[in-house]
Amino acid sequence: MSGEIEGYDEEEDLLLPPPRKEGGLRTGYTTGACAAAAAKAATMALIEQKPQSEVSIWLPTKREAVFKTVRWHLTSEEARCCVIKDAGDDPDVTHGARICAVVCWRNEPGIEIARGEGVGLVTKPGLGLEIGAPAITRVPWRLITSSVKEAAGSSLESRGIRVTLFVPGGEEIAQKTLNPRLGIVGGISILGATGIVRPYSTAAWRATVVQNIFVAAANGCREIVLSTGGQSETFARKLRPDLPDLAFVDMGIFTGEALRACLRKKVERVVLCGMIGKFSKLAQGHLQTHAVGHRVDLGFLASVAAECGLPEAVYKEIATANTARHFAEIARAHGLERVFSVICDRVAEVCFAHVKGGLVVEATLFDFEGTVLGKAQRVLSG
Repeated sequence: MSGEIEGYDEEEDLLLPPPRKEGGLRTGYTTGACAAAAAKAATMALIEQKPQSEVSIWLPTKREAVFKTVRWHLTSEEARCCVIKDAGDDPDVTHGARICAVVCWRNEPGIEIARGEGVGLVTKPGLGLEIGAPAITRVPWRLITSSVKEAAGSSLESRGIRVTLFVPGGEEIAQKTLNPRLGIVGGISILGATGIVRPYSTAAWRATVVQNIFVAAANGCREIVLSTGGQSETFARKLRPDLPDLAFVDMGIFTGEALRACLRKKVERVVLCGMIGKFSKLAQGHLQTHAVGHRVDLGFLASVAAECGLPEAVYKEIATANTARHFAEIARAHGLERVFSVICDRVAEVCFAHVKGGLVVEATLFDFEGTVLGKAQRVLSG
């Protein structure tokens, strides 16, 4: 093919997602899922020399999702397209953004992923990403790689593929996020542990959490595992294969409501599972844990570490940590694993007090790979 195909869809406006409905519960897709879809569609187009008006990918949850594509540009050496981000009813500032991918051949084997305009660059530690790397977290990176590999098939036997992600207007969008404070510059992050965006702080989502607990209790679950998110639930399921599916409830940010529902239905034991960011908020007594509510208090984490007897020099290092994850990395590097048990102990105490000692409460803290960092529990008196 010697010519070019330029595909700026005249009906692109028709593919724009509907406006967010206040109080609605329509789910959407993460930037990571959109990036994987755009990368896969561009890869297919490069190989087949034909634009793909839509593409399907397998999300990390093993659910298939279909995406429409826009803004095509295709030559024999390069393919480019975009997916319009639909965040559902979540008040996500990336709603309606174009998540785009340019795919081209490379002489070196394998799949390379690079950042283009509007995708953030990591400049500070504590994010689980290398300084100088694109702001693309681990699960989306794997999803993009696997989606491109599926599309490329045997073509990867003779040469490699380079995927460059870009987001028009991404740098401006990022100013409305936490990225500048976290040291991510130049654009938005490509995120998403499950590929799905769920709206938060809505009565409908809160009701769904409570209903899940009621159903579990009605089906004989006397022990319920409450996770702070999808990744924590995945880790919890691996940790407790003895429990039925119904016993695992993703409570999201609604810890207080979930605990009260368990108490109301006479659940005997609750296991709270989460990671350092949300557990640090729970340890302070904040039972709603969304980022736009109570931010992670790194000063609090430093004070907990100080109680565990860390040297002053390490205290200063921890006090200037960039994120809760960065705090955890510093603590582990200095052999302060005890701090995680102390945080769990405080989480268990806060939640036990919230239900006035009406059920057994256990807190289990995971790292970002699913390793248990700490545990604590409070049991019924008498």
